[in-house]
Amino acid sequence: MKEIQDLINCLNVPKNIVITSHRNPDGDAIGSCLALKTVLDAHLHVVNVVVPSDFPDDLSWLHGSGEIYVYDREQDKSLELIKSAEVIFCLDYNSLERVDKIGEAIRVSDATKVMIDHHLYPDGFADILISEPEISSTCELLYEVFKGAGWLSAITIHGLEALLVGMITDTGSFKYSISPNTFKNAGEIISQGGDIAHVQDMLYNHMPEKSLRLLGHCLSNRMNIYPDRKAGLIYLSKKDYMDFNIQRGDTEGIVNYLLRLDIVNIAGFISEQPSIVKVSLRSKGDFSVEKMAKEYFRGGGHKNASGGALYSSLKTVISTFEEATEKYKTEIINSY
Repeated sequence: MKEIQDLINCLNVPKNIVITSHRNPDGDAIGSCLALKTVLDAHLHVVNVVVPSDFPDDLSWLHGSGEIYVYDREQDKSLELIKSAEVIFCLDYNSLERVDKIGEAIRVSDATKVMIDHHLYPDGFADILISEPEISSTCELLYEVFKGAGWLSAITIHGLEALLVGMITDTGSFKYSISPNTFKNAGEIISQGGDIAHVQDMLYNHMPEKSLRLLGHCLSNRMNIYPDRKAGLIYLSKKDYMDFNIQRGDTEGIVNYLLRLDIVNIAGFISEQPSIVKVSLRSKGDFSVEKMAKEYFRGGGHKNASGGALYSSLKTVISTFEEATEKYKTEIINSY
């Protein structure tokens, strides 16, 4: 693969490197950043990780997470690191719009820009582009890059765990967007020392009490089912965020509970933020929520997992979801 050879040539001597990922980084974003850092550290590069905003507390157990620079908290230092970088890695995002204010700093930088990502329709800003939308996660793609570059021996146990975090979280514990190769790669990571039982335990068995109470509230009081179009919706208001003291990451995965219903082929999760209403969409089968996210919510993502946001009222966004599912009702019903 030419791009991997270009990457090897780019990193043939130690360099000053910054690894970045998207705003509101999730398990795949943080996992890929920290896994790559372990490999680059082993090759004696000077490496820093910069993300636009904070990440969920349930990822703070990952080795190296405490060394990540968060632009929202450390703006000057984050921009200084990007400005002085010789190489900038762009992981798990396909457009500089996904990194907000640090996007312009990356755009004007003279550094070699390397995108490693699995989202559709990558922008053309990267000098080295490794984009594979059919791969389950950026962490799985990164592992393929490590194999292609001959860097497997440089991955530490912590790096292997970070890769598993991204693969597990982006596939819903290996339920979505998987292929036979996904399991093959996961098996190789485990055979090299990645403790999947430990990773699963840290991800799913250490939640605070409020998270379970919040889930109960969502399922009992904030769930709408539209059986005529096989759609479901969970929504949260600003008041819900205050009542449950919801922090970043607390709502992760709630939308997937709707897909457990036989009468739901498409699921939406709508959350009212201080100045914007965010939308997460998931689907079963052949229906593409990516096109719905683009058309109705100024967003995008993957075929079966996408999102967007609108500067509107919660009531209006709920109505927009209802309008969208009504328009595509026939496709949704026949998709699975």
